[in-house]
This record gives sequence, C-alpha cells and structure tokens, in this order.
Amino acid sequence: LRSSVREFLCSEAMHHLGVPTTRALSLVGTGEEVLRDMFYDGNPRHEPGAVVCRVSRSFLRLGSFELPAARGDQDLLRQLAEYSIRSEGPAFDAPPPGEPIDQEMILAWFESLAARTAELVVHWMRVGFVHGVLNTDNLSVLGETIDYGPYGWVEDYDENWTPNTTDAQGRRYRFGNQGTIAHWNLVRMASAIVPLVGDSAPLQAIMDAWPDEYMARYRAMLQSKIGLAQAPDDSKLIEDLGPLLSAAETDMTLFYRALAKLPIAGGAPDDSSIVAALAGSHYNPADLAGERLAALRAWCERYARAAAAEGLSDPERARRMDAVNPLYVLRNYLAQLAIDRAEKGDPSGVAELLDVLRQPYSPQSGAETFAEKRPDWARHRPGCSMLSCSS
Repeated sequence: LRSSVREFLCSEAMHHLGVPTTRALSLVGTGEEVLRDMFYDGNPRHEPGAVVCRVSRSFLRLGSFELPAARGDQDLLRQLAEYSIRSEGPAFDAPPPGEPIDQEMILAWFESLAARTAELVVHWMRVGFVHGVLNTDNLSVLGETIDYGPYGWVEDYDENWTPNTTDAQGRRYRFGNQGTIAHWNLVRMASAIVPLVGDSAPLQAIMDAWPDEYMARYRAMLQSKIGLAQAPDDSKLIEDLGPLLSAAETDMTLFYRALAKLPIAGGAPDDSSIVAALAGSHYNPADLAGERLAALRAWCERYARAAAAEGLSDPERARRMDAVNPLYVLRNYLAQLAIDRAEKGDPSGVAELLDVLRQPYSPQSGAETFAEKRPDWARHRPGCSMLSCSS
C-alpha cells in the first residue's frame, strides 16, 4: 500500500502540474499483507497489500532497446523501433505494417524522442522534482515520467540532493545532475540503435547537440520562474539565484511563490520588504540577515532593473510566476501522512491530498497546511526524507 499510494498520488500530481507522465487509473487494497524490507537493511515487516493500475500509450523505455542490441537480435530491435514509430500516430507518416521504415525516419524519431526527454527533465527541474533512480529503464520513449520509486521534491534548495538511499554516496541521480544523466541514457539508446541507422555519425550529431539544446530550454524555464519573458541584459542574473538559495535552507517551492509577491516595480526593494516577503520561505528565518540579506538585496536590485527594462508591472510578473511555480507539491511527508492513515484503514487522507494536488497553482481555502515547509519531525523520518527503491 505504501508504494502504491506514492505512485498513485505522484503520477496524478505530475499530470496536474503540467509534467508529462503516465497516469494512475486506480488504487485498490488487496486485503492481504506483503512482506517488505523498506531499506534493505534486514528489517522486513508485513504491510497492507495494494495494486496500482497505471495507463500510458506505451511502457517502452530507452533501456528496452539495449537488451536486443546486446544480444545482437536486430530483428527484435527493428520491431521495437518500428512499433514505437507507428504508435506515434501521424507524426511520422509511417508506412503500414509489413513495409520497412527507412533510416531517415528512424533518425527523425530518435531526435524527437531526445527532444521530448529534454523537455521532460526541464519540467522536473521547474517544479523541483527528483526522480531518484534515473537509469535507462526508467525513461519512457514517450518522454513521460515513469516509475515513481524513491522520488522526492526539493525542499531546502540543494542541487546535490538525492532522495534515494542507495544513491546517497555517489549522488548520481541528484537534482542538479538529472539533465546530464538523461543525456547519458540517450547516448546508451543511440548506441543500441546504430544497426538500424547503419552509421553512428548522425546519431552522434544529435547527441552532441543535445546538451546545448537542453541548457537553452533549462535557461528559458528559469527565466520564466522569475517572470521574465525576455532574456535579461544581466546575463548572470538567473544563474546567480541558485547559490543564493542554497546558502541557507530555503524552501524552493515557497521561495518562488514569495518572490512573486515582492514589490519591485517601483525600484529596488529595501531590507524590510525583502524580509517581509521572503523570510517565510526560509527554514530558519533568522538566516535572512547580515551578509545573506545583503547578497539577496543586491540580487533583487538587479532583478528589479531587468523587470523595469521589460516594462513589467508587479501584478503581471506575479501572474506569470504563479502560472509556472506551483504552490502545492507532493512533499514526501504529506504522502507519508496519507499512507499512515491508509494503513490504519482510513483512505480519506489520500483523497484529500489528491484533491489539493489537482489545483497546484491556485490557493485553495482550507488547504493552507498543504503549502507549508517540511516540519522538523519529518526531516529524518523514514518515508519523509530519504527513501529506497522499495518505497
């Protein structure tokens, strides 16, 4: 039940956030118990059983192509590729089954797949989502989020954070590395389909161009998060915000919502305005003082100039920002509270949380507790911070 609730809630939360994802059709308790070792540490326990039903046009993954390639089974490799291309519908105008698909169409399909993957990861970064186990078998050929295991949402902003206990040492799947890992996975798939193209050079060209294309999408996304429609003349304005957030424990989700309310149209805000608007997004509000406050004030002065150069009013900036920066995200502790109730036979917590997550960008009356910082009790509690692949 624990894992099923997490997958059910997260796939639906992602859909309403505007992130491409598989969907959850149903969640059903079995009435039986299953033995699970949550952290693989020799302490299994019996838990309530459940089944979550997922739906998607396809469950093929990038890794699906590696197996026939490793076996030298080119017939199966081609079948998989042609099935994937035809399942795209009219996008590629594929010939009917029984007629071969040429190399150019396979290249176009892979290039489209790579672009969708870049867009997917940028969406993850926009909402602060960390997949947790981003191997080739956990990336869909459709560019949808798939397999919700040890995921998590960045709370105190840290690009090195990973929610996966088995990733805690190397941090391969950390928040800030998701674009790099997606590229690595695409390279693995490109290598697998070389026999279908006959020449690695065009696939290599797609992969060589991918990091720059990803970074262009990523930068545009960061620009939208601070409400700017035009690239600011201050070329480092966007990049300089991340280090400011990580200098103290700053809740990523709440910070961007608070920044939207900071008045800057009349010029650079003073210290009292900054503290009044942004202190609530800090886990220790006292951190917003001294050198930290001075650094943030200097950044806000630059931000105000960029907004003024665009002729951007405070209400319009807030409207833009609130459209891309969610107020409600599926924090792990919220999911765990719903799981705790469900394990005691009360599923209403799951339904209540799902209702809130269906409108993640709009304030909801009575839902204030779902838009709060992670409480201290959840900082190290199992299921609320670090998780395993059995989570």
